[in-house]
Amino acid sequence: MPAISVRELCAFGAKRGDLDLRFTPAPTAEEGIAAHAAVAARRGAGYQREIRIEHRHDDLMVRGRADGLRPHPMRLEEIKSHRGDLERMPAHHRELHWAQLKMYATQFCIERDLADLELALVYYDVDRQRETVLPRVFARAELEHFAGELCESYRTWESAQEAHREHRNAALTRMAFPHADFHAGQRRFAEAIYRSIRDRRPLMAQAPTGIGKSIGSLFPALKAMSQGLIDKVYYLTAKTSGRRSALDALAALSSGDEPIPLRVLELVAREKCCEHPGRACHGQACPLAKGFFDRLPAARADAAHAQRLDQASVRAVALRHDICPYYLAQEMVRWADVIVGDYNYYFDRSAILHALMLANDWKVAVLVDEGHNLIDRARSMYSAEMHQRAVAPLRKAAPAKIKRSLSRVSTAWRQIVEGQHQAYRAYDICHSALADALRGAIAKIGEHLAEEPAAIAPELQRFYFDAMAFIELADEFGDHALYDVTLDRNHTSATATIRNVVPARYLACRIAATGSVTIFSATLNPPNFYRDLLGFPVETPWIDLPSPFRPEQLRVRTHRVSTRLADRNASLPVIADLIYQQFQEAPGNYLVFCSSFQYVRQLGAELAFRHPGLPLTTHERASDETSRAFFLDQFRSGTPVVGLSVLGSIFAEGVDLPGEQLIGVFIVTLGLPEPSEVNEEMRSRMSSIVGAAAYDYTYLFPALQKVVQAGGRVIRGMSDTGVLHLIDDRYARTATQRLLPPSWQLRGASSALLE
Repeated sequence: MPAISVRELCAFGAKRGDLDLRFTPAPTAEEGIAAHAAVAARRGAGYQREIRIEHRHDDLMVRGRADGLRPHPMRLEEIKSHRGDLERMPAHHRELHWAQLKMYATQFCIERDLADLELALVYYDVDRQRETVLPRVFARAELEHFAGELCESYRTWESAQEAHREHRNAALTRMAFPHADFHAGQRRFAEAIYRSIRDRRPLMAQAPTGIGKSIGSLFPALKAMSQGLIDKVYYLTAKTSGRRSALDALAALSSGDEPIPLRVLELVAREKCCEHPGRACHGQACPLAKGFFDRLPAARADAAHAQRLDQASVRAVALRHDICPYYLAQEMVRWADVIVGDYNYYFDRSAILHALMLANDWKVAVLVDEGHNLIDRARSMYSAEMHQRAVAPLRKAAPAKIKRSLSRVSTAWRQIVEGQHQAYRAYDICHSALADALRGAIAKIGEHLAEEPAAIAPELQRFYFDAMAFIELADEFGDHALYDVTLDRNHTSATATIRNVVPARYLACRIAATGSVTIFSATLNPPNFYRDLLGFPVETPWIDLPSPFRPEQLRVRTHRVSTRLADRNASLPVIADLIYQQFQEAPGNYLVFCSSFQYVRQLGAELAFRHPGLPLTTHERASDETSRAFFLDQFRSGTPVVGLSVLGSIFAEGVDLPGEQLIGVFIVTLGLPEPSEVNEEMRSRMSSIVGAAAYDYTYLFPALQKVVQAGGRVIRGMSDTGVLHLIDDRYARTATQRLLPPSWQLRGASSALLE
């Protein structure tokens, strides 16, 4: 018998009215518990709490707990804690609360054979410790009619979903691999992923370019789904190109002789799919928020039949029903089979995919594409900064009740600046005076938001969110993070930053929550680096798959030329001549990756001076999406070109230029991050965790990761051939070479080439 909670049932079918996302500070979980206890204490003896309810509608079981029962006179209560003016509560929230209470009351009346019953919504203001009671009397017949309609609408929907799952699983069982055979290493990759899902354990797979990672990971996951091992697949990527590859792979898997009814959903950032940018997300400002919940059921049913719900498809469905595409996609997470989206949808602190997985007890296979990117992305998710310069204009424009708290923040900043004589300094702990002042400001701004949410300036609300994020990390500060203060050039203003160094503290629980997390990339070497920083258990299997390409397809040349900062000027003529000679030997398209934009400009000038006929194009630091597209289009034009960019840029990873579009890459650096006070402090913090390996963890491993990614741009298909030049004397070191792919058969350059 299918079962559902009262809360889930009402969220599915009882919401009405506008989408309203105007922010009002909500009570914490602890405050909510205290509110329930306070209301119960006021009711006196005989008051019953947590009344268990089970309501059966045909073959659907609905379960929940009513908050309280006053016996004399009898009244069933639902207690909700809140902050601020109750009149400002969105209408759909109130509708939802009544629906929950009416569902509890229906079964209560049936069990006790009551003709009617008094119900009450009890709203408890946690700041004023005052309750507002909204009583209503309902006839049993009215309650049974309401519950019957709500349950029947869900039962009909769930029956359709069950039929979809049965049809899907049958088709997936018969699904054949979409190609004649697996690539070299691809079968082993797929089998390892299937076993990790079956055994509910994580997996790390170093899978080189060309192996077919998207199809190779999704195929076994879908086979596991057909056997009931998992309910959903989360395919997580760092870039748009990764989402596109996953969607293309899913289309290929579904395009056989028998179409597979697989519901695939693409999640896209709100700012990238908003139809009315600049408008607030509520019915008074946005037409797609007005009446959102009234039109959602029809849109949801329409979307369920679309199956491929990429960004364009979701938009088309949403606009047919005049609702917001972004929030329709969020709704469809519950009903999708495969969700393709950014890392943050699962690994961020407020991630929707993680929250829904726990709330619904889903069995999920999490596939993390290009997983080497997760370290920096996770560090960003769990870092925060505050700027002193933001406070003065806020204080000037703030309401009177907030000014004093912002003045305390200014005082704390002033004390920090006066006590710090260096431009940069790291501290063992966060400044307590600043943290306390920020907590006070958060409290005062929160009170103001609760009372007058529409009157607050966007800048003040942004400060409020930034301060909360900062304080949350400050409260959790430890060896996994770094706290530092940077003064501006005149030493008159400061920025305080909490930098995550080891995201394992936060990611380990996300990995453990599902069991089956597979991270794969062409660069997951050495495995301990990724295990330690990402929070994978020590016993996590790590597989290293061979390249599907023949070694002779890629000629790799190393050149003992120092590209260190002190030797940079001397290296320019040698490197310029090397690039020119390669172009003369084999005219075509080449990419040159340098350590910095300054080096790019210097090398570009040297090439233009020494070899004015060489066709050059340069990636500029301030390039926008249009200029980046223009840069790439030159490689697809059929005219030879040499492009200069920076190692680690968008052109060094995730760019697909097959065949003659790219026949060679020059990497004019080892890729080491430049020594800086921040990097050295990170190395110091890392040494407390990994000891003598701290230098490698901070500098060498991240550098070689970028080198391997950039080198992987050359050979994209089985018939491609090309050349890779590694230009730095440190490529001759054994410690460096052991981190490069075995398929890169390194050969030193002849001395004549460097003369």
